[in-house]
Amino acid sequence: MSATTNILVVGIGGQGVMTATEILAEAAIALGHDAKKTEVAGMAQRGGVVSSHLRFGKRVLSPQIAPGEADLLLAFEAAEGMRWRHMLRPGALALVNQGRLSPPVVELGLFEYPEDPIASVRAAGTRVVAFDATSIALAVGDIRLGNTVMLGAISDYLPFSAELLEQAVLKRFGARKPAMLELNRQAFAAGRAAAASAATA
Repeated sequence: MSATTNILVVGIGGQGVMTATEILAEAAIALGHDAKKTEVAGMAQRGGVVSSHLRFGKRVLSPQIAPGEADLLLAFEAAEGMRWRHMLRPGALALVNQGRLSPPVVELGLFEYPEDPIASVRAAGTRVVAFDATSIALAVGDIRLGNTVMLGAISDYLPFSAELLEQAVLKRFGARKPAMLELNRQAFAAGRAAAASAATA
């Protein structure tokens, strides 16, 4: 990675895309980085598509990631991962949730859901680590833990320790719902393990 790390987080409204980006930014700031982020939400509360740009480093002037410059793509939904693949630089990594969640444009019949979005991303030459974050979250105990699973998955691909990111996750969710603290700890560990397993498969 360059002096500035560029992360693009994408998914469907309600999956926690923006919250995940905020936590990543908080972890980077805790380490002394300058961080800038921006979000684009299309009817996010109704299941529309959501994308969030995060850039951090010694000094960051703009939050916007230019096409072909993202170091990491964290895709909460597989088709959205395929749709945003063009943002990745050569050699970048896409971490993709295999769980399918169709946006309203598909449900309304305006667009067809891709047959195999993850295969399409791989066919374009992108390195992909794919795992079922939705099923992992449900196994831990709550589908809302999906964003913590995704953060666990990206934790070993960042220019700071996984433990620092985990602390940021627990600080965020533990402060609001102490009862969820242990579940978030488990979800983070499960996501980290799933990504490690998928990377060596």
